[in-house]
Order: sequence, then structure tokens, then C-alpha cells
Amino acid sequence: MKMRILLLLAVVAIASSAPQKPDNQVIAILKQEFDQQPDGSYVYSYETENGIKADETGTLKKASSPDTSDVIVAQGAFSYTAPDGTVINLNYIADDENGFKAEGAHLPTPPPIPPAIQKALDYLATLPPPPPSRN
Repeated sequence: MKMRILLLLAVVAIASSAPQKPDNQVIAILKQEFDQQPDGSYVYSYETENGIKADETGTLKKASSPDTSDVIVAQGAFSYTAPDGTVINLNYIADDENGFKAEGAHLPTPPPIPPAIQKALDYLATLPPPPPSRN
């Protein structure tokens, strides 16, 4: 159930992040497909005349937690043109193990790790594990 809520929130976020035209202009849907299977898996896609494209596949998977029922793993992509003319492409996957993971050139990325810090991390990775505590 949590995955379906996460999926619904992701679709709402996608829809609300797309550029909007004035309310008096109707945007035509050029192509739309949806296929729902009895087991809950699905495939959908659509394309609008203003260049918005989206597709997603949901597949049923055994949950990683024994106390959880089966889950849907959603994988998809969407694209649209930003107001400045930049084409925005985003690919994503959502599952019960890693949550929602998105990839896109427009998303912010962390700065590189400074060389001195990376050297310390590499050194720490070579050390043996600490002995178990006696607490």
C-alpha cells in the first residue's frame, strides 16, 4: 500500500512540475496507452501536443520484508520542455528496498569529495573491523 501511495505522489509531482499553459488553452493528448493486468502489474504511456511524454511499467515483486505483502516496482521516464527551452528528461525507479531513485541531468549533484578526505576514507576501508564490545 505504501508503494502505491508513493507511486501516486510521484505521478502528482510529475504532473505538477510540467510547464503549464494558460487555463484557456486546451492541450491535446496525442497518444495514450494503459494496460492493467490482474496481478496488479501495468504499463502506461502518454504524449501531449506540447511535448510532454511519460511512460511507466509496474511489475509485481515479492516484498523484501517477510511481514509485507507483494509490492509493485515502478520504473519509468518522462520529458518536457522547460520555459527556457531546455528539454528535461528524468528516469526513475521505485521499489521497497531503495525507495524512489531519480536520474536526470537537471538534478543537483553533490560536490566531489576533497582528495584528503578521500585518502582518509580509503585508508579507513583497509583497516580490520573492531573487536566486538563486551557490553
